[in-house]
Amino acid sequence: MHSSAVFLIEFGAIILGLGLLGRLAGRLKFSPIPLYLLAGLAFGEGGLLPLGASEEFVAIGAEIGVILLLLMLGLEYTASDLVSNLKTQYPAGLVDGALNALPGAAMALLLGWGPVAAVVLAGVTWISSSGVIAKVLGDLGRLGNRETPVVLSILVLEDLSMAVYLPIITALLAGAGLAAGSLTLAIALGVAGLVLFLAVRYGRLISRFVSSDDPEKLLLVVLGLTLLVAGVAQQLQVSAAVGAFLVGIALSGEAAEGAHNLLSPLRDLFAAVFFVFFGLHTDPSSIPPVLLPALALAVVTAGTKIATGYWAARRAGISVKGRWRAGGTLVARGEFSIVIAGLAVSAGIEPSLGPLATAYVLLLVIIGPLTARYTEPVASLLTRRFRPAAAASATGAATGTDAGAAAVTPGPRESFEEQPTPVGDATSRHS
Repeated sequence: MHSSAVFLIEFGAIILGLGLLGRLAGRLKFSPIPLYLLAGLAFGEGGLLPLGASEEFVAIGAEIGVILLLLMLGLEYTASDLVSNLKTQYPAGLVDGALNALPGAAMALLLGWGPVAAVVLAGVTWISSSGVIAKVLGDLGRLGNRETPVVLSILVLEDLSMAVYLPIITALLAGAGLAAGSLTLAIALGVAGLVLFLAVRYGRLISRFVSSDDPEKLLLVVLGLTLLVAGVAQQLQVSAAVGAFLVGIALSGEAAEGAHNLLSPLRDLFAAVFFVFFGLHTDPSSIPPVLLPALALAVVTAGTKIATGYWAARRAGISVKGRWRAGGTLVARGEFSIVIAGLAVSAGIEPSLGPLATAYVLLLVIIGPLTARYTEPVASLLTRRFRPAAAASATGAATGTDAGAAAVTPGPRESFEEQPTPVGDATSRHS
């Protein structure tokens, strides 16, 4: 009885604290993720008041949080969206992976952590935060902007890559050999391909089977199906998160819309618990030694994300202002970086990886909304400042002839003014 009372007090205090932190973040207009991580640091190993009775339940809640995060992500997209995205936007996805995964891998190798930690840290620095970015786009009123479909396309490709990346990480962290790892990846790819095929061909039938006018029945069926598939996937050494992601993709139409509305509060609750759980297992004293590498990695990968968005928007024919906005919007990292790092921490691969990932995400989840808002104005200001100097230099070198005048006459060039450009189909079924 006593332990039950202590559990209720501890867990109730956690939920209440998360609610108050979320309200504070809403007033300050930024993501609550860093506050959740800080709360975990404060009450975890080496923190101010370590938890005891509720830790096991928090661990289970954190696992459910990861599953719901991936399920809700899958509900955002249809299988046909993903297939068409692969066909049209894969070059942007390749550039995104190369520019943003390599710095993480290089940092892990420079720190002497080994190849497995390098693959993990590459994923941490590669994947942008869909949740933070979606909130930022809504807050800034950019959901209808011409560059937004480009941003969404990159996010979709990153999310789809999780279906391949997570099984690879699972095999590596489990210490599986080449044969076992290849078998795990083959199973994951086979299951993903099968689910995509069934979703494209029989998505309506699956959604009709799951759909119900009774919210209670719809919630129970979707949640039960997700946990069942996630458990089977984990038993096959694939990944519970991948299983949940594929369930979300398979649902469409009214079933997806209804499940999205019903599961959003549960997702928010258990995802917050997950971030707290990650912080609970990170000793605050372990962060200062890795703060400098985390800061260097944050600066480098913020620049590579901006370059990625700029290049992808330019390829889509977006104006210069839109290119800078697209790049700045992609900077934020968040939930999936922590998910990837959490897998490595649970496997005990590298003790310093968790603290570095925590510091890295804390930095970029704060910097990300700022780059989304100010990258384009700063770029415009710098362009206006340097352009008169270049024009004056060209005027001084002119001979005064018609040819010289022509040399300093502005010709056709990229303008900072918005130009009408075709916008591709939005990739998210909720955008």
